[in-house]
Order: sequence, then C-alpha cells, then structure tokens
Amino acid sequence: MRSVTYSMGVSLDGYIAGPDGDIAAPPPDEEVFRFVIDEIRQVGVHLLGRRLYETMLYWETADQDRSLDDSELEWAAIWKALPKVVFSTTLSAVQGNARLASGGLAEEIERLRAEPAEGDIAIGGATLAAEAAALGLIDEYRARVYPVLVGGGIPFFAQRERRVDLELAETRTFSSKVVYLRYRVIR
Repeated sequence: MRSVTYSMGVSLDGYIAGPDGDIAAPPPDEEVFRFVIDEIRQVGVHLLGRRLYETMLYWETADQDRSLDDSELEWAAIWKALPKVVFSTTLSAVQGNARLASGGLAEEIERLRAEPAEGDIAIGGATLAAEAAALGLIDEYRARVYPVLVGGGIPFFAQRERRVDLELAETRTFSSKVVYLRYRVIR
C-alpha cells in the first residue's frame, strides 16, 4: 500500500512559516536541495491546499527562467510532471498536471491508495496535513529542521493533533547544520 508522507522544512521552534507569513526556513543549500530532489522522486502524487498550490505554480513554467541553475531546472522538470491534487473551495480550475479534488481528503487518499500506481502520496501544507493527521492518514512525518527560531507563525504540527506514537526511521545532519528527521507512525 502507498504511504502518505508529510515533509517540509521547519524552524527549530516548529514553524513552517513565521509570523509575517514568510517561509520559516532559509532557502536550502545545494546539499539539502539535492536531498529534496531525491525525496520528490519517490512521490507518485502530491496533495496540496490552495495556498501551497499557488506558491508552487511558479515551478510549472520555471523551465523558461534562464537564471535557474541545473538543480533548479531538474526540480522544475520533476515537479511539472508530478501529478497533483489540489484541495480548494475557492478555485474553479487548476493548471499543469493538477486536478481539483473531487472528494474529501480521506476519500481521495483511499482512492489513491487503491490505485495500482507507485510512489508515495505526499501531503504539502500545514492546513491539509493537519486534516490528514486528525484523520490518522499520515504514515510518515519528515522534517528538515533548520537552525533558526522564528517565534510564531504557522506550525508544522497542528495544535489540535492527537497523540501519535512514532518510530525514528532515519536521521541525517547536513553540512549546513540542517537536520533531517524521518518518523514512521506506529500502528
């Protein structure tokens, strides 16, 4: 069965975006970015909320940006080809290799798990991930912890989340002092 993963960069104090709404983690260095590229290669479909979808729209046409380096062009090619499901009550259409969710989150994940496709089902964005966590749908939490404190903002983990026991599956410390933590949910 396909795993549902939640993977994002997060500040040491637990936020994916600071109080001003800016991304909490600084842009990844080349080593971390290569790791993220390798991680996205394992994804078969990406579930996004409206805000993250709109943020990531840049990558749908980024291959036309002559200022991008080879790694960024590689990311753009992978992201553009990756099937995406967007959860939104305000959008009437989406672009690229994306479709609007036709059902609720649990129904979409159940349908995607039943498909004979390969690759993880990735969830992006704290709001959508919080809903998936509350429903007990996340199989792995993956955090790239950046050495920065932002003091508030959008948390990686929703405050209303119930207790979930986890098993450490992998750690890695990058030369930039970013620490990767991968935990499996114990069922």
